[in-house]
This record gives sequence, C-alpha cells and structure tokens, in this order.
Amino acid sequence: MAAEVGLRVQPVAALSDLEPRAGRGQAAWRAAWPRLAAVALLFAAWQAVVLSGWKPDYILPGPVAVLSRLGGEARTGVFYQALATTGLRAVGGFALALAAGSGVGLAVASSKTLRSAVGALLSGLQSMPSIAWFPLAILLFGLSEAAITFVVVLGAAPAIANGLISGLDHVPPLLLRYGRVAGARGFALYRHVALPAALPAFYAGLKQGWAFAWRSLLAGELLVTVGSRPSLGARLNFARELGDAEALMAGMLVVLLVGILVDALFGLGGRWIRRRWGLAE
Repeated sequence: MAAEVGLRVQPVAALSDLEPRAGRGQAAWRAAWPRLAAVALLFAAWQAVVLSGWKPDYILPGPVAVLSRLGGEARTGVFYQALATTGLRAVGGFALALAAGSGVGLAVASSKTLRSAVGALLSGLQSMPSIAWFPLAILLFGLSEAAITFVVVLGAAPAIANGLISGLDHVPPLLLRYGRVAGARGFALYRHVALPAALPAFYAGLKQGWAFAWRSLLAGELLVTVGSRPSLGARLNFARELGDAEALMAGMLVVLLVGILVDALFGLGGRWIRRRWGLAE
C-alpha cells in the first residue's frame, strides 16, 4: 500500500558532491578572507576618521586603544558573565520565537481564512520597530526578564512565520500532487513533502528572525536593567553614563563580532542546505 510507505522528499545531491573537493584549509581561507578584508577596511576607515581630528580622543578613541581596552576586559569574569547573560537571553528568546513563528506560519499557510485575517498583520508586525514594543512590555511585565523576552519574541516571530509561509507558497504543486497520490494526507503531507521542500526559504526566515531577535534584545538591555546581572546592553548603557568612550566602543565591537560569528554559522547551514537540495555547487 502506498499509504504504508514512509514518503520523504529526498534532496538532490549537488554536482559538487561528486567532484573532488579542495582541502579544508583552502576552503576555509576562501570563506574567511572576504570577511577579514572587510574588517581591515573598517578599522582603516575608523583610524582615518580618528586621525582627521574630527572628534577628540576621549570622545572617539582609535581602534588600537579600543582593542587594548577590550583585551583588558576580556580577562575579567564580569565580561564573560555579561556575554553569557546576553547569549542565554538571545537563545531562549529565539527558541520561543521559533516555536511561535513556526506554529503561526504553518497555520496561516494551511488556511485561506487565516491567511486573509492574519497575513497582512504579520507583515505589519515584522515592519514595526522593536523599540516601540518596550513601553507596552514594561507596562505589562515591569522591569523584568519577561519584558525583554516579550519584545524579542515579537521581534523575531513574524519574520520566522513569513519565511515559512513564503517557503510553503513556493512548493511546486506537482510535488504536492505526487505526495497525495503516494498516500500522504494532512499533516503527513506537510511533514514529508511540503516542509522539506520549503526548508531553504524557511531557513532564510530563521536567519532574518535571528537578526530581529538580536537587535530587539540589545535594545531591551539598554532600556531594562534586571537586578544586578551584567549584560552587554547594560554595560553599554553604563559606559555611556560614565562617558567612557573606550568601554562603549569595546562593547559595540563585541556586539558586532557576535553578530558576525552567528551570521557565519547561519551561512554554513545555508550552504549545506543549498548543496543538499541541489541549489548550489
């Protein structure tokens, strides 16, 4: 019986999987050097602005001073406590947004009534600045972890939902018909046919959702201080209040580096998906 056969969409192997691959070191260098060049250009432009005398050093310190300050802070336990606090908040908030966004996206994609009612609302929520949610979050939850998580979820979930909806909308109808003929119905059709085919677009939504979550989180930590727990956002705000430009720039550099690292991890996952689905060499 066709219905008894476990139906799965098998991704097409990319042609590059059949060809000899370059050494890992050479491949890693090809992937890393554009990012390293971009960072070098950024530091060069930064140093040029400092040398121009546009602002005094105590307002706009140079990259050498900031990196030296960052190296000193990296030897303290408070720095890693702040990094861990922000990281745990980011992962937890993104996990909740993933669950909420996936559920909403799957429901909207499978119901024309829900799509008519909620589709435009999701796009509106995605375009709404995260900072606009904080007055409501503070009113509802006070200065607490829940207020930060609330805004992170609202910032990321619409992007994740829209990514899943877009992916399901672009599943070839012939593939769905084949799944029905083979015996897949209801949730089984989504699980074994539609969702695997929608994965590349859904993954792009996940990446965008993470970017929204990270921005929402840092905005929240700048506005909401929970107890005495250190965080990256709280340290940025503290450095601003003290007028410590070196500490402020060092904190901003850490936020940038974390963003680059996570983007690189998403890039590795995206390349694997494209190769497995035959979308890239």
